[in-house]
Amino acid sequence: MGYRPRMTAPIAPYDAQTALLVVDVQNDFAEPEGRLSVRDGLAVVPVLCSEIDAAIAAGSVVVYSQDWHPERTPHFAAFGGAWPAHCVMGSWGAELHPDLPVVGHVVRKGSSGEDGYSAFTMRDPLTGATIETELHALLRDRGVRRVIIGGLATDYCVAETGLDACRLGYETVVLADAVRAVEVAPGDGDRALERLVAAGVTVLRGPAAAVVSDNAAAAGADPAGFRR
Repeated sequence: MGYRPRMTAPIAPYDAQTALLVVDVQNDFAEPEGRLSVRDGLAVVPVLCSEIDAAIAAGSVVVYSQDWHPERTPHFAAFGGAWPAHCVMGSWGAELHPDLPVVGHVVRKGSSGEDGYSAFTMRDPLTGATIETELHALLRDRGVRRVIIGGLATDYCVAETGLDACRLGYETVVLADAVRAVEVAPGDGDRALERLVAAGVTVLRGPAAAVVSDNAAAAGADPAGFRR
């Protein structure tokens, strides 16, 4: 995707109404030997470690999403899906990366064969019906109004999580230095960030937290239409 992480101060502010969402930083995605390895995926780990420290210090909520697939699922190519087998429940590949401190709730998705990418929603593989994970209820109960997102991969689970967060009314921020893309087609990562900005998501690049979205809400503002 071309973005290089910088080992400097955390690049986003946190408070008690903010949640850091760490999306699918699992061995199968982050490690080079993973079954669905994301190029340069390991680079997000130290960036997110700094963000987790900052979030905890400010009293923010930290939540992790985790692909957690059965061995047979329509999500996998062998059973009609698009992807090779990955993040099979209980396997090394499904584990959150060992260098990542896990200090909050873990939302598992896909454990009953559901399809989809977002940490907020899944799809029934037979009917196509949308199924909510517990994430929105968890954040609502904690009084969260803004979410800051990093993880893997930009063009799939990060993008869909960001779009769902925006749709649900959260002020939504994606940390460009804390994401990496699969890029089935060249440029997919940048196109995913463009989709997020077009939907109203703020994308932050670099330690100065330069805002590249012109239509994002100012930090601390109440997001219009926040759904409770």
